[in-house]
Amino acid sequence: MRERRYRYALPVIDLRQVPNLWRRLDVTLRDLPLALLLIVASFLPVLRGHETQVGDLPPRPFDAPAAVALALMCLPLAVRRRWPAVCLALVTLGFVLAELGGYHLVAGTALPCALLSSGAHLERHRRAAAIVLSMAYVSLAVALARLGSTEGLDGFATFYVMLVVTWCIGAWLRSTRAAEAERRRRVAEATRTAERTRIARELHDVVTHHVTAMVVQAEAARYLTAAPDRLDTTLSAVSDTGRRAITDLRHLLDLLNPDHDTAGELHTLVERTRRAGQPVEFTEEGGPAASAGSAESVTYRVVQEALTNALKYAHGSRTMVHVRYGEEEVTVEVSTDGSGSRTGSPGGSGRGLAGLRERVDALDGEFSADRRADGGFVVRARIPAGSPS
Repeated sequence: MRERRYRYALPVIDLRQVPNLWRRLDVTLRDLPLALLLIVASFLPVLRGHETQVGDLPPRPFDAPAAVALALMCLPLAVRRRWPAVCLALVTLGFVLAELGGYHLVAGTALPCALLSSGAHLERHRRAAAIVLSMAYVSLAVALARLGSTEGLDGFATFYVMLVVTWCIGAWLRSTRAAEAERRRRVAEATRTAERTRIARELHDVVTHHVTAMVVQAEAARYLTAAPDRLDTTLSAVSDTGRRAITDLRHLLDLLNPDHDTAGELHTLVERTRRAGQPVEFTEEGGPAASAGSAESVTYRVVQEALTNALKYAHGSRTMVHVRYGEEEVTVEVSTDGSGSRTGSPGGSGRGLAGLRERVDALDGEFSADRRADGGFVVRARIPAGSPS
């Protein structure tokens, strides 16, 4: 009987995607490791004597009440950003039980962690929370003194100052984060205003140029009735100009639509280009960050303009689109292999690429459009997410 051998293919994990996968997890799952780490650290012999505690009561061995205090101090850290008030209340309760019971645990470090998170993430009743915590600490100090604490007034005061400083650091982080969010909102608003102003100028240019050309060509057609060949050519030019005008107007009106989801329509844009006869290979890494701001719109515009140029000047050639969403920037690369045919009019205005360069420069990014040795072209852009205009 022959021996059968089975081969299994191990899954390949792209390590570059690990940070993105981690950020997509629920915030509770991302905060849970800290809680588990403190629980484990509380049982490590090497950390004995380095506990966060106040009162200096005689230590007691670990027992069931100590386990309850340990759970109260550590496990609520998993919700320190989702429910900071609940986390702070439970951690404080666990710390009080541990200190009154004489359980000196490394998990006492959870109290400064909870204070820091509450200062950074607590949105309402911040002053009331600070007052209640101060009163609770005074009550704890009095209770410890009655139980025979040798800490002394200076020790209690020093520990209290440390807690206050921790809370203030969290509050500073919160104010800094709020200021940054407001700055990004203002930058995004200013960028949208500038973009709409520029589009209004382009809209004026499109209407003026195309409609004027159509009027001139239509007027000339009046005098060509005796020359059917020239009349047919002129009327064809009028039709072509009208179609280009409609295409350009739709292009601009899509951008002016406030409900236009630029990031979500990249796949639609690529599919539409494929239906027009352009073989496009599209790869996308990651996803748009919540703070990407106007970077998503600029990303869409870069891909859109590059694919339009591919249809005009390299129709039928193999086109590659690669979009990578990073934590702080979006990189775009669109290239053709130069095997297609030219369908657009020679000597384009270059306004499209110039407009893209302006958009990317407004976000402090980098933009380039170059010819390739095989006759194709490549467009590259690095677009910072949420960068100032």
